[in-house]
Amino acid sequence: MIVDFPLGESASDPSIIVDKITGEIFLFYNYMNLKLEKEVYYLHYVKSADNGKTWSKHVDITEQISKPEWHNNFKFITSGEGIQTNSGKLLHTLVNLENGLCVFGSDNHGETWYFIDNAIKPADESKIIELADGTLMINSRVNGLGYRYVHLSDDYGKTWTSKPDSALIDPSCNSSILNYSYEIEGESKSILIFSNLESKNKRENLSVKYSLDNGATWSKSKTIYAGSAAYSSLCVLQNGDIGLFFEKDNYTDNVFTSFSLNWLLAE
Repeated sequence: MIVDFPLGESASDPSIIVDKITGEIFLFYNYMNLKLEKEVYYLHYVKSADNGKTWSKHVDITEQISKPEWHNNFKFITSGEGIQTNSGKLLHTLVNLENGLCVFGSDNHGETWYFIDNAIKPADESKIIELADGTLMINSRVNGLGYRYVHLSDDYGKTWTSKPDSALIDPSCNSSILNYSYEIEGESKSILIFSNLESKNKRENLSVKYSLDNGATWSKSKTIYAGSAAYSSLCVLQNGDIGLFFEKDNYTDNVFTSFSLNWLLAE
């Protein structure tokens, strides 16, 4: 058991960042005491230095990554995953339904945390990645729209440009995106891989697609699971394959599958 609270207290929406420099895994979650402060989340993490065999005591970073006046706002860390940038920064996203999305992070391997006080809208649950040129990209759920929004920053989150992406059909659900790096004949390449429910109004048809031009255009999708599904999270496995963890069958099952880059790129 990693986190276990008494009846009446909850931990929800887990997400991770792996610090590839220190080898530590940060597991974030949203804590609520339903008996004392129902609907108020506190923002916690635990960490592991031995690949998940043991975990630290929880650390409350609510005061570091939010404002006191946000106490009663419905705010939460996006489930799934954050990132480590090429410069070593740890970055993740925090949703505040009243004030918008913000990016939070650490420049010292999780010793302290901060947030960038610059609301990003429209955005609900969102995933952040770093492109090859250092640009930050956020891919966002927007409720009731039928497709995703994309936000870009070339100054580490001080300013953002936002645009809808109608090619990414979405029924208002959390998704996943990663920047996959690989080599062909000694030349470094990168490809964006995206997983979500390709449906405008139903939580079904979990699919994956890719972009070779940093999201300007997207491939046709490939269906992973045609039935009922929900949140998904992508990762890169040690053998270079892409791992995909997702909810299915009306939230009754959580499953893991994987596929190769060759399978994804094949016509």
